[in-house]
Amino acid sequence: MKEVKTIDAVGHVLCHDMTQIIPGVTKDARFRKGHVVTEEDIPVLLSMGKETLFVWEKSEGMLHEDEAADRLRALCQNSGMRASDPKEGKIELKAEFDGLFCVDVERLEAVNSLDELMIATRHGNTPVKAGDKLAGMRVIPLVIEAERLREAETVCGEKPLLELLPYRLKTAGLVTTGNEVAKGLIEDAFTPVIIRKLQRFGIEVTHHCTPGDDMDAITQAVLDYHAAGVDMVLCTGGMSVDPDDRTPGAIKATGCEIVTYGAPVLPGAMFLLGYFDDGMPVMGLPGCVMYAKTTIFDLMLPRIAAGVRVTKRDLKKLGHGGLCLNCENCTWPNCGFGK
Repeated sequence: MKEVKTIDAVGHVLCHDMTQIIPGVTKDARFRKGHVVTEEDIPVLLSMGKETLFVWEKSEGMLHEDEAADRLRALCQNSGMRASDPKEGKIELKAEFDGLFCVDVERLEAVNSLDELMIATRHGNTPVKAGDKLAGMRVIPLVIEAERLREAETVCGEKPLLELLPYRLKTAGLVTTGNEVAKGLIEDAFTPVIIRKLQRFGIEVTHHCTPGDDMDAITQAVLDYHAAGVDMVLCTGGMSVDPDDRTPGAIKATGCEIVTYGAPVLPGAMFLLGYFDDGMPVMGLPGCVMYAKTTIFDLMLPRIAAGVRVTKRDLKKLGHGGLCLNCENCTWPNCGFGK
């Protein structure tokens, strides 16, 4: 930082805000910290009584905060993301379409471990809408050594830290279990809930049946829907360990690979996920999905809809943050559930 005459300040970077006071009109920063002084600024600064200025002088090997922020933006931005113009050394990324937002957390932490710079994101593996804010990045000082940005670029590698995946799956087969539903003894309250949740991701239920609690019939329905080429199959109800709850066994009997039966999430502990050899997912949904606002199904559906193959490790990691607090006004995914 150094003091220079205002008339000699063109090209220099202001070290602090410059407030302009016009009685009865305004009292606000006319020039912000980090502003690069231009020829046109000189008369204005002089009219504000600023004969000298404290500035950072840009030198070889140093970057202005806006330039540095743009280098950080390049580490993050991927297709489907729109960047803001730099403002006071900060750039933000927003979603251009609805989709699943993903973050490479390990590499993000490695970049953020470097001093004098930062990248902040929303939680990964969450659904976002077009226009939603995804991330913001900036450097801490007004000017920073270019070498520090080269370090960040080396740590990050060539692949962007962030990804926005469109929802790819479009159709579903729904198997609603339970003799009481099949015989019409009670109204099927499960199916409307599933249809509504799927519609949020552009997925249509094209096949539906109510085989009761007949294990062979449930298995055959899943196999039939797989053969019909739907993008996913959902089996609702009959997911506990009671003797007459036969859905887990019926799904296993299809021959699909079972990723997990059980998840460290409440509500939703009795969730089942499997995949056929061609990658088509099969889910067994516990009764809580029918009546709880947000469950394991809501955590998994955005990933599945985007075509992301969920692993057992992915599910086990949900235990930290996997307790829904049943807030009166549910704000998921803008809360800590599942993160």
